[in-house]
Amino acid sequence: ALRLCLERLCPPRKDRPLAIELPELAGAGDTAQAQSAVIRAVAIGEITPTEGQALTAMLEAQRRAVEMEDLEQRIVTLEQRGTGR
Repeated sequence: ALRLCLERLCPPRKDRPLAIELPELAGAGDTAQAQSAVIRAVAIGEITPTEGQALTAMLEAQRRAVEMEDLEQRIVTLEQRGTGR
């Protein structure tokens, strides 16, 4: 009975830390390689499809952030050229 009460107060974790090899994410193009690694890990049963989906969502968010940073830098460069600086 005590274990049941404790599980209600502090439920066991449903997720787990994942240890899969991903390439360095230096640019937006590296995301495709990382997603391939995630798909490969799901295919061989190293991680579950749900875990793969969560990792893919994180990689997509990273890609968007890197892409946004690239676009911001390009706009700043264009604006500086336009004003003759």
